[in-house]
Amino acid sequence: MLRIQRSANGEVVFTLSGQLDEEGVAEVETLINSEKKGRRIVFNLKDITLVNEDAIRFLVRCEANSIMLKNCPAYVREWINAQRRES
Repeated sequence: MLRIQRSANGEVVFTLSGQLDEEGVAEVETLINSEKKGRRIVFNLKDITLVNEDAIRFLVRCEANSIMLKNCPAYVREWINAQRRES
């Protein structure tokens, strides 16, 4: 299960907690699309416990679109880097 908390103070920060899978990715994409264009978006991933391959591909796309990943767990960062090398 994924829990999403939104806060804003000049930038929009989505704190993601729990498991990020294809269902969670769809939910986060909807939230991103509802934000005003040009607003800086940050994902705080400190409480992410589990991700799958769909989530990794999503996070790679997010970084390519200037979304900052903050407090990214080491295993997630390694998987993101491996995904980039494969592409």
